[in-house]
Amino acid sequence: MSKTTTQPPPGNASAATALPDPYALRAEDAREAPRSFTGRLRHLGPGFVLSAAVVGSGELIVTTSLGAKAGFALLWLVIISTGVKVWVQMELARWTILNGRTALDGFRDVGPRIGRVSWINWLWIGMDFAKMFQRGGIIGGTAAACSILWPITGEALSLPSLTAWTVLVTALSVTLLSTGKYSMVERLCVASVVVFTLATVSLALGLPLTEFGYGGDELATGLSFLIPAGTVGVALAMFGITGVGADEMTTYTYWCLEKGYARWTGPDDGTEERARRAEGWLKVMRLDVAAGWLVCTLCTLSFYVIGAAVLHPQGLVPEGNSMITTLSRSYTDTMGPWAEYLFLVGAIAVLLSTLFGSTASVPRLWTNTLGLLGVLDWHDVRVRRRTIRVLTCCLPPVWAASFLFVQSPVLMVQIGGVGGGIFLLAVVTAVWRLRATGVDRRFRGSVRLTVALAVSSAAIAFLGVYGVLDTLGIGITGD
Repeated sequence: MSKTTTQPPPGNASAATALPDPYALRAEDAREAPRSFTGRLRHLGPGFVLSAAVVGSGELIVTTSLGAKAGFALLWLVIISTGVKVWVQMELARWTILNGRTALDGFRDVGPRIGRVSWINWLWIGMDFAKMFQRGGIIGGTAAACSILWPITGEALSLPSLTAWTVLVTALSVTLLSTGKYSMVERLCVASVVVFTLATVSLALGLPLTEFGYGGDELATGLSFLIPAGTVGVALAMFGITGVGADEMTTYTYWCLEKGYARWTGPDDGTEERARRAEGWLKVMRLDVAAGWLVCTLCTLSFYVIGAAVLHPQGLVPEGNSMITTLSRSYTDTMGPWAEYLFLVGAIAVLLSTLFGSTASVPRLWTNTLGLLGVLDWHDVRVRRRTIRVLTCCLPPVWAASFLFVQSPVLMVQIGGVGGGIFLLAVVTAVWRLRATGVDRRFRGSVRLTVALAVSSAAIAFLGVYGVLDTLGIGITGD
């Protein structure tokens, strides 16, 4: 079994008393899990935070772009990309709740080690630098939408206007999340995504009533399991970025800890009482994962259908800083010019939800990484919180600068998606290792769940190898 952190080191006892530590397992914090379905619903949260962070750059930018480029042909890949990863996410969260440790801490147990940490930790560091461009693309997409809605200075999408809005959007994100409180993250993410999700699903379902309608023939084509020539690159980026990606799976373990699932389970004292609590909170977690998956799937399918039905027939593919203008055609072409304002407000909301999620999660991941590398003491609550706040103020401006330098949100998001897809292979490897060493057989679930995890892992591995071969130009028909 993996080691369990039951409390901070003795030297930090006074700090822990003054500042309760959501990452420490203490017997006095244990509580029974709700037994009814409605009781479990009241304890959901991390899955919605995760889906709010996921529904944004991938769905709005990459998925709609893929629909515009490939039409309905890749509808099947949208379904697989959102559904295939949740089993890996669930397994990693199971390990975290039972052991009270973060995913990055667990990855360190998967050898070989390079210095103080595992090769997977180093891969995460490299992946996160690639994801910097994606986060810059999120800021850029938000700034572009704001610039069209209200240029402030100069013309819409001009460099002065984009720069001004980039600074304002970045400052807003830093200001709202500088406290580092989980409750604030949950409220901001969920509220911003609900409205736009309802609007987007409604638009997708209403398209058959317009000139851009679709029917059974188009949907059947989309379920033919083919990848048209010229769409391999964006398809791979979509698989890496839509649904729950490797970094979101990793982040989900932190939200489960901060919500309280592991703390309420309590330290592993070997008793039957603790085992029953664990089973109860694992059921809550599985329901939380399912709820988040449902939101992600509905949004992803809606964005793809909109791109395939409205943009593809007109030959419109979102590119560069005109991305927002092109995407808005999905609304204006179906509801009239006035709908552009509705789209812009919604686009700002959904992109901000992703930005809020990144601004809240990435500083936590980097702080944990610095702790694993021995730069700081992760178990010191004051040091941890101070470092998270500093990084919350420092990292978003770096992402914003990357957008101002590249100024192509679609390309930036795709770069991050490919990086996330590569890291996903490493996470799958880690999940199986941690499952074998840190999850008692009693908690490994039914044969059905094990088979689902195996199928999920195989699909991720297959598409990961496919992406490497395509990058090298081996056995692929090419874009």
